Amino acid sequence: MSSDKPYVLVLYYSRTGQTAEMATLIGRGVSRVNGMEVRIRTVPPVSPDTESSLAPVPDSGAPYASKDDLRGCAGLAIGSPTRFGNMAAPLKHFLDNTGDLWLNGTLSGKPAGAFTSTGSLHGGQEATLLSMMLPLLHHGMVLCGVPYSEAALNETSSGGTPYGPSHWAGTGEQQPLTSHEKTVCQSFGERLGTLARKLG
Repeated sequence: MSSDKPYVLVLYYSRTGQTAEMATLIGRGVSRVNGMEVRIRTVPPVSPDTESSLAPVPDSGAPYASKDDLRGCAGLAIGSPTRFGNMAAPLKHFLDNTGDLWLNGTLSGKPAGAFTSTGSLHGGQEATLLSMMLPLLHHGMVLCGVPYSEAALNETSSGGTPYGPSHWAGTGEQQPLTSHEKTVCQSFGERLGTLARKLG
């Protein structure tokens, strides 16, 4: 990845892999936009103890995010499984520590959106996406969703909302992403990348 090109940061927490897969698909959508790169990053789980107990680099998957990844992005997508209609604690913990970026207006005017995965079909997908947008609004970011001009949004019988991509994972054996859910993820990434290029 060249350092001179603008990038969209796809920042997520994933416990069983579905949100991570969505992040990859969103990244593919961003990559469709000429002149725009993608940077996929995750956050570590929140430790129940007060000492740092994790290595700085995960054993597998995307690298852990730094505030510099956030500071330098041209656009942002945040993703998390649903936790009672809200994002999971690890992602919130990371965002809770971005007060200096808020104070300096670092992210103001940049496009951003959210994506989620839920165990049950009506398990709070839209509530989670909307609640995840609150810190983005506080940072002064420009919200990006998925317009109904995306045909998959009208045809899906599982995940996918105008507020952002979503996936219905199931409460037992994890269900794979459907073709409609994958399409919505990539469409969202392309739209976010396009907005980042125009607003940059």
